[in-house]
Amino acid sequence: MNESLEKSISKWQEAGVIDSETAGRIRAFEIQQGSMERLRWPVLLALGLGGVVICAGVLLFVAAHWDQLSPGQRFTLVLTLTALFPMSGAFASARFPALATTLYAIGTVCTGAGIFMAAQIFNLEEHWPNGILLWAVAALAGWLLLRDWPQAMILAVLVPAWLASEWLVRTEHYWGPDRIVVEGLLLLAVSYFTAGLDERESPVRKGLVWIGAMAILPFTGMLVTVGDAYYSYRNNLVTLPVGLKLIGWIVALGAPLALAFFLRGRMFWRNGVAAVWIVALGELSRYGDAYKSIGVFLWLAVGAFGLIGWGLLERRKGRINVGVLAFAITVIAFYFSSVMDKLGRSASLIGLGLLLIAGGWAMERTRRRLVARVAESAG
Repeated sequence: MNESLEKSISKWQEAGVIDSETAGRIRAFEIQQGSMERLRWPVLLALGLGGVVICAGVLLFVAAHWDQLSPGQRFTLVLTLTALFPMSGAFASARFPALATTLYAIGTVCTGAGIFMAAQIFNLEEHWPNGILLWAVAALAGWLLLRDWPQAMILAVLVPAWLASEWLVRTEHYWGPDRIVVEGLLLLAVSYFTAGLDERESPVRKGLVWIGAMAILPFTGMLVTVGDAYYSYRNNLVTLPVGLKLIGWIVALGAPLALAFFLRGRMFWRNGVAAVWIVALGELSRYGDAYKSIGVFLWLAVGAFGLIGWGLLERRKGRINVGVLAFAITVIAFYFSSVMDKLGRSASLIGLGLLLIAGGWAMERTRRRLVARVAESAG
């Protein structure tokens, strides 16, 4: 049972608000609810993994037998898969809501597959990002009808995927567009990651936090890589027009900041500071070999410390953990790019081992202290 609730029950009993019999019933009820909550996790994990496996299996089955089917059979299969899972979810909603949520999510995934397979059946050579847009519309419809958090998570992935694909298709003959889209996606990942607030927790916000946590580090690495490629190949393509570049920057920076304002209110200015850091990282990565630049690594370390400080300020353990991981990756990357090649083979391996052992121990100790400080301030 929750420790704070136990203290409250004892306090109520000492004050005479409840008697010992009522306190015992409350404790028994909370213990029962806690055990039921623990039992739910294996079921929810099984449903989640089962949904992913079913989606993969359906797509593999269709891909394996696609050439053997006639156009009519293909279209029938597409319609069947698109309708089967939502209908099954409707039948299961009354008896097993968690299963219904999983089936609805599978249905939305199959809708996207159906859109692209239908385009292939009828040889539609249209603007392919429109397929992602239609898929996002289907996820939006699912969210509006069901209010299920998986529909919101699918929508949160598809909308930026559509915007990024539109931008890349429309600017494929220019140099410089990749950096804009990666900076926008990184800032959006930050907005997702900082969506969690103590007073406004919800399954949707928690899901956004998880998406952001998984996306921040990969997009940061992509920004450094894209900046380096931007520098290397800028003479091979036509310059991106100023008007088009302005539109790209407005959407890339404005949309994530607008979402942060919606999710965080007046605290969204901290996301604005993150936007400045992201744009500066993109600028630093443009010049020379980004992986050899001391300035890039120092700026990455600043970002890692900033994320840790952000977590301390808002009492969020996840930001501290990701910040510590980001700093560790920065140190290891700096060692491989700027130190290891200056040492002999044996010395470089010994140095790497010492770095992993001593550095890992020090950072884990620091992380635990910071997390404990957050737990104390929250308590």
